Amino acid sequence: MKSLKELVRPNIWKLAPYSSARNEYSGKTAKVFLDANENPYNKPLNRYPDPLQWELKEKISKIKNVPASQIFLGNGSDEAIDLPYRCFCRPGKDNVVAIEPTYGMYKVCADINEIEYRPVLLENDYQLSADKLLKACDQNTKIIWICSPNNPTGNNFNRDEMLKVVEKFEGLVIIDEAYSDFSSQKPIRDELSKHPNLIILNTMSKAWGCAAIRLGMAFASEDIINLFNKVKYPYNVNLLTQKEALDALSAPYEVEKWVNVLLLERSRLISSFKDLPICVKVYPSDANFFLAKMTEAQKIYDYLVDRGIIVRNRSRISLCQDCLRVTIGTKSENNQLLAALRQYE
Repeated sequence: MKSLKELVRPNIWKLAPYSSARNEYSGKTAKVFLDANENPYNKPLNRYPDPLQWELKEKISKIKNVPASQIFLGNGSDEAIDLPYRCFCRPGKDNVVAIEPTYGMYKVCADINEIEYRPVLLENDYQLSADKLLKACDQNTKIIWICSPNNPTGNNFNRDEMLKVVEKFEGLVIIDEAYSDFSSQKPIRDELSKHPNLIILNTMSKAWGCAAIRLGMAFASEDIINLFNKVKYPYNVNLLTQKEALDALSAPYEVEKWVNVLLLERSRLISSFKDLPICVKVYPSDANFFLAKMTEAQKIYDYLVDRGIIVRNRSRISLCQDCLRVTIGTKSENNQLLAALRQYE
């Protein structure tokens, strides 16, 4: 890996971050706060939240087995996706490499930040090739993006191939493990201490059922997390989100129950799809959704919309022609989907 100073944009390396009132004072014994121009009424919403969310990070640390100092929390994973561009990629000069197809926000953030985005097509079985990803890089490639389990394909990538990318690339490798709670594969997050160029993304939106509170996570070396904290907006995670996340994290066994039910429903739904005459193929899934190749995806999608059932048509995505992406719902919701598809003519 190149040194962090070589990878970071020079202006970011030199940046003096904004120092908020809550950054300057972090003690717990004070009773009178007259430092932040807050309204003294309407407690507790009148006070600015902890800008570094330490209580929440300590709780996440115990669940994810990552030191609190190596955790960044953001306004959804989208903030954690955007920050590496802002910290490491020089607009109009640097580039990133990513698998294709994958989650669309990696490219959107590249375009917003004026960074060249180099997609590398997956193999026909939706697996990645470490050699192809590395071959697409040059001296100005700062980041390689990998999503595993991948969206929209749903599958895990070969762990050894991902680690090969991490070990051979001189820049940063970001592995998005948003759906890892639904997978039996050991997360790459467990390799964090061995690889200073590795950044792992995670979220409260999927297994934890908290998409509405918008809380994303990044796990990385303390030096990288410090850079993110330097560039982020001072109070990027509001008090209500922090409180809701703490409540959710206090019931991990409930989440485990949800995941087990969803995995059973995933198996049932995939098996039922395979029996449908209008289904050509169902691809293996390690996530809370699956990708199915249909006889005529757009017509089937429109048919379902007319019946108030919404799936995702991924036909315009590379390697996904005539494919629908189906999220696993409750047993009742899944039954409604199957009943509608069995009546399709």
